[in-house]
Amino acid sequence: MPNMTGHFNGNYTVQTIVACQDTPDHIMTLAEVHATQSCSDETFNNARHTGWGTTDLTKGNGHQRGYFVNEHPNGDRDCGTFEGKISTSNGQVVSEGTWRYTHGTGKFAGITGNGKFKGHMTSSTQIELSWEGSYQLAAGTRAA
Repeated sequence: MPNMTGHFNGNYTVQTIVACQDTPDHIMTLAEVHATQSCSDETFNNARHTGWGTTDLTKGNGHQRGYFVNEHPNGDRDCGTFEGKISTSNGQVVSEGTWRYTHGTGKFAGITGNGKFKGHMTSSTQIELSWEGSYQLAAGTRAA
């Protein structure tokens, strides 16, 4: 399986926050992030990333899960899920966890793979995220 590393600086285009009344400082969020990714593997470089995630936080710490789609310049897509932990310390919000491919279209149909990610909020509407992992295209497809 080929290995890769990458990163992006993403913008939150949608953010919904619900203050839960069960315990102090408990919130749940739903967010959408858009970015163009840079990747060490040219097959994934310059793909347009869209991610949707939910978080469940108490005092800035908790869990997140979500979905992502990477649309490549030719229109093919790779899709997957992610889950991780959010921690807040000295005003810095950090996200880290794992991701995995679930499916794709075009040359990414049948893609498998997974990896790890780590990111941090650079403002209330932006995140910087890096990842690493490996993938396998289905038999009969080839990388660009």
